[in-house]
Amino acid sequence: MREMGSKSESKRIMQEAGVPVVPGYHGENQETGFLKERALEIGYPVLIKAVMGGGGKGMRIVQKPEDFEMMLESSRREAIKSFSDDKVLVEKYLTTPRHVEVQVFADKLGNAVHLFERDCSVQRRHQKIIEEAPAPDLLPEIRKLLGEKAVAAAKAVEYVGAGTVEFIMDQETQQFYFMEMNTRLQVEHPVTEMVTDTDLVQWQLEVAAGNRLPKLQDEIECTGHAFEARIYAENPDNGFLPDTGRLIHLATPLATPDVRVETGVQSGDSISVYYDPMIAKLVVRGKDRQAALRVLRKALDEYEVVGVHTNIDFLKRLAKSPDFVDGKVETGYINKHLDELFPVAKEASPEAIAQAALAS
Repeated sequence: MREMGSKSESKRIMQEAGVPVVPGYHGENQETGFLKERALEIGYPVLIKAVMGGGGKGMRIVQKPEDFEMMLESSRREAIKSFSDDKVLVEKYLTTPRHVEVQVFADKLGNAVHLFERDCSVQRRHQKIIEEAPAPDLLPEIRKLLGEKAVAAAKAVEYVGAGTVEFIMDQETQQFYFMEMNTRLQVEHPVTEMVTDTDLVQWQLEVAAGNRLPKLQDEIECTGHAFEARIYAENPDNGFLPDTGRLIHLATPLATPDVRVETGVQSGDSISVYYDPMIAKLVVRGKDRQAALRVLRKALDEYEVVGVHTNIDFLKRLAKSPDFVDGKVETGYINKHLDELFPVAKEASPEAIAQAALAS
C-alpha cells in the first residue's frame, strides 16, 4: 500500500512488471531547471503532478516552456498545503485523454482478479462528475488487456484487498498507460457492483478475515450497464463553485434494484465549507448503455433540492448531450461542449415582462 501511495515509486514498479506508463520523469531530482529540461525532452504539453497527490490537487497542465516555472511553483504550493510534500513528477500530457480504471481484488491466498473497468472521463477541475461501467466504445482486445495489466499491477506489489488501477487512455488509438493505484474502494465502486452483482464491502471483510475471494476470475461476469452521477452542492454556472446553506427541501428518487441513492444528508441539514461539496451519489443500471441512460435521466428528473445550488440540472444536460449519449467521452468533454452544457438564458421580451406585471 505504501509503494502504491507514491506516484513515482508505483510507476517504477509498474515498468518492471511490464505495465505501460506515460512517458515522463519520475525521479528524485526536484531542481527547477532540471525538471524544465526533462519537460522539454518529453515534449509539450506536459502534466505536472504532485507525487503524493490525489483528487486533482497539485496537478497542472503546461502548454509551453515559458509557463513551466510558474505552473511548477503553483503545483508545489498546492502539494505542500494538501500533502505536506512538494515533490512532483512530469509527464507527457495527452490532448484527448480518457480516464479508465479497473477494479481489482486480491486475497491472502495468492488469488487476484479484476472486476472489469469503469470510465471516469467527464470531469471538472480534474475531479469526476459521472462514472460508468463498463467503459463505452472500447475494442474487445483493449478491454481484455486492461484487465490483465491491472491484475499484473496488483500482483507486482503482492497486493491484498480492494484496489483501483487507474489508466489514462488516448481516445484516438486506445493506447493506455498506468497512472496510479488507489489502495481502497473508490467513490464510484457502486457501478462495478451493479454490473457484476457483487458487494465489494463484503468482499473486503472476507479478505480481511483471511478467506478466499468470493469469486475467481472465470466466475465474474459483466452484465448490463451502470452510471453513477455525483450530486454536488455547487453552482456549475459559476465555475462549479461550491455552495453552502440549509437544505430546505430534499426529495430523492425512489430506490429500486436499478436505482440507488447513497447520501448522508436530509432535509434540514446544513451544508458547510468544511467538507467536500458532494452530498449524494445517484447510481442506476440498465440492460445496456442506452437503457441505463434512460433510467439516469428519469431519476435526475425526480431529484429535488431546495436551499443550495446543485449540479443536477447540469447533469440532466450532460445525460442528453449527443456525444455523451454516443459514448464519445474524454476528460476535456465539458470545455469542448460549453455551448450545449451551459446554454445562455434568453432575456424575456418586453411583452412577457408586461404580461407578468399585469398577472401579479
